[in-house]
Amino acid sequence: MSRQATPVNYLTATKSLPQKERNRKQVGILGGNFNPVHQTHLVIADQVFHQLGLDAVYLMPSYESPHVDPKKTIDATHRLNMLELATHNNPHLSIEKEEIMRGGKSYTYETMKRLVEKNPDVDYYFIIGGDMVEYLPTWYKIDQLMHLIQFVGIRRPQYPQTSDYPIIWVDVPLMDISSTFIREKIQAGCAVRYLLPDSVVQYIAEKRLYLDEQ
Repeated sequence: MSRQATPVNYLTATKSLPQKERNRKQVGILGGNFNPVHQTHLVIADQVFHQLGLDAVYLMPSYESPHVDPKKTIDATHRLNMLELATHNNPHLSIEKEEIMRGGKSYTYETMKRLVEKNPDVDYYFIIGGDMVEYLPTWYKIDQLMHLIQFVGIRRPQYPQTSDYPIIWVDVPLMDISSTFIREKIQAGCAVRYLLPDSVVQYIAEKRLYLDEQ
């Protein structure tokens, strides 16, 4: 890939990536429901791209969360449309549709195994929040997963920054925005401008999304 990221000086990853091998790409993956995608998702994806000097970061919506308490989401078509609107003006960000296309529960190990098999020339950097790091031992086939990807942790001051697993820690500006918060605001008739891209705000209004959530 011809694009070359420019490292950000004031926010610096704590570990340098291995020197890039010839003909191998380095791609970040940010998974989630994206119900809806908001500014925090976009800032994290863009900051990791720049700080680690990746070739691209893909936002990967899940079809169905593997969590014990699965979160109800709107149809995947709407979530994909909002992701398209949110990322179309950033050439570094793209969408990975693997889990949506496969359907069913989205176990990270199964997804990444398929992506690695389909793209043997790519090294993957899987982005997770600092609050998720302590749960890594419970992830499905975590030991096998560690052989497929490198985890990137978004540092959060209230959570430990240690793990039995190798983590590349990245600093990202703290933004206390969640999809749940946005959905609640929309249902209550409150403004959500600046919490997510204007194009996504307009799409939600046109499709009348999140107005009748229980």
